[in-house]
Amino acid sequence: MGRVSARLEDLPIRDDLRGMTQYGAPQAPLPVALNVNENTHPVPQEVADDILDAVALALRDVNRYPDREFTSLREAFADYLGHGLTRDQIWAGNGSNEVLQHVLQAFGGPGRTAFGFAPTYSMYPLLTRGTGAAWIGGTRGHDFTTTPDDAASQVADAAPDVVFLCAPNNPTGTPMRLDVIEAVYDAAPGIVIVDEAYVEFAPRDERSALTLLPGRERLIVSRTMSKAFAFAGARVGYLAADPGVIDALRLVRLPYHLSALTQAAATAALGHAATMLGMVDEIIVQRERISATVAALGYQPYESWANFVLFGGVADPAATWRALYDRGVLIRDIGIPGHLRVTAGTEAETTAFLDALASIDSAS
Repeated sequence: MGRVSARLEDLPIRDDLRGMTQYGAPQAPLPVALNVNENTHPVPQEVADDILDAVALALRDVNRYPDREFTSLREAFADYLGHGLTRDQIWAGNGSNEVLQHVLQAFGGPGRTAFGFAPTYSMYPLLTRGTGAAWIGGTRGHDFTTTPDDAASQVADAAPDVVFLCAPNNPTGTPMRLDVIEAVYDAAPGIVIVDEAYVEFAPRDERSALTLLPGRERLIVSRTMSKAFAFAGARVGYLAADPGVIDALRLVRLPYHLSALTQAAATAALGHAATMLGMVDEIIVQRERISATVAALGYQPYESWANFVLFGGVADPAATWRALYDRGVLIRDIGIPGHLRVTAGTEAETTAFLDALASIDSAS
């Protein structure tokens, strides 16, 4: 019997999804993959051993549903974040994207809007439209920075139900100062999400937006274990907010959305936070090495507080990307004219990228 394959445009999907394209960074089995901002360092063996023990223990009861409230994990996140936070102020999901989707399901949706300063994380508009809300793109300065007055003015004019602030910003690595966050919060009528996915790579003496939570019931600070904790494959994201916000997220989450194995693995990893975060310092060294070397090669790197570097001055980004690909190095063409982005990997991976880039004459 022959198979009939329907075309997407012929299916009765929602009208507001027509014409949209899925998120999809290139995946290729190259020796050096530096395109999706993963932590390319493996989980230390002693940490991996404890995670395996915790997962093995959880398997004994895997025939039962997990703790729907993932209580132990929320307590572990509260301890890790500090700032006097309690488990009642913590939420988690299968990656920060699910956590952000929960926020949009609760506070966005049909007839509502979400706002972000472009260019920023490409999943924000996709999640927004996927939950039925409309996306409004704001603007940044020529160097991708934002100022309190301009940011507040744009938000006030748009009056969105949800604001996304990526701090530091992806894909540019640009820092976002707390005065900008405060100004946006004061100007916004709805929820303000500060996405601190890369905050562990920022200077140690910089304050987190977590310090702004007291007295701001509409403020949310989201994070992920994918980057600093080298947990991208485990899919664990989380946020801190007012307990009332957490109650709102319970209304939209799927039952038992965090598996017992995920809860066990993440809780065990958080117990080794100091060891896991020890990799961050090495990654920062490689990030700064990338910035210095690409500048010496004639490109223009931007200040980055993340685990990647955006650099401009690329005469033909597509051709340069392909030339690196042919040399076994995968980086990211993010669609900003004249720019490419590379993740800071291990010392060997960074060397491979820099050597490959130096062999290409592509600076404008």
